[in-house]
Amino acid sequence: MSSEQTAQLALIMYGLGVAAIVAWRALRCPAGWRLWLLYGLNAGYMRIFFHWRANRRCPFDQIGPAIIIANHRSPVDPQIIMAGMRSCRPLGFLTAREYCEIRALRFIVNSMESIPVERDGRDMAATRAALRRLRAGKLLGVFPEGRINTGDGLLPGNPGVAWLALQSQAPVFPVFIHNAPQGASMVAAYYKFRRVRLTYGDPIDLSAYHARGLGPEVIDEVLNLMMARLAALGGVRRDAVLPPSPAAQSRTESERGWPGSRHNMSATATGCPLTETRNVGH
Repeated sequence: MSSEQTAQLALIMYGLGVAAIVAWRALRCPAGWRLWLLYGLNAGYMRIFFHWRANRRCPFDQIGPAIIIANHRSPVDPQIIMAGMRSCRPLGFLTAREYCEIRALRFIVNSMESIPVERDGRDMAATRAALRRLRAGKLLGVFPEGRINTGDGLLPGNPGVAWLALQSQAPVFPVFIHNAPQGASMVAAYYKFRRVRLTYGDPIDLSAYHARGLGPEVIDEVLNLMMARLAALGGVRRDAVLPPSPAAQSRTESERGWPGSRHNMSATATGCPLTETRNVGH
């Protein structure tokens, strides 16, 4: 055998070895090879084209259940958060149903176990699915602003996020995304390359609220705490959620037929729509 043939054979053997290692690692992924492939491609894409960096290692990677809350500036936000995870666990985001039905996105949506959310303002099915996910020890990603924010600071948060945190008693991890790309369309943002940064915060301690029920005052306190921690993490201002006046609360309950709470935060899994006024999905 000539030296050239020997070199070619060596290259083939090396290639087969690399392919075997990749296949072995993909098949060992508890969530399946598709999710492993998705995480690998996303991590490379984010680091090469967006120079992805974070202040520290992902704190919720090995924890479950957990709620991850983040500011929402771009359609790329879920992928920016995913880029910091090494465990290849599904991070099920609450996602607007129209995105879940786009054929080109179905692979990503299904692999990440995203939860479709209707934009009609009330989606009890999404609420129940999110709660079941947390009770099963899984991760749930939520953008409490409810839509992409093109302005400064943070928009008011959705009370359904606070309800989920209290009802599930899952730890809540704030994550702030800096310099996320924005574009004229959902696809355009993926090609506006820039340096993105992720700031992980410590979990928000809500243990003091667990014995106080799910009344509107408690929900508002928890929501304000969560949004305040998120704003402080990013060094931005926020629009606080103010409690309603007694007259306004009474009028709201009368008009909407919600007994006991303007947020309809009952103690059951069907008690709170995640999209009372704004959609929590992206």
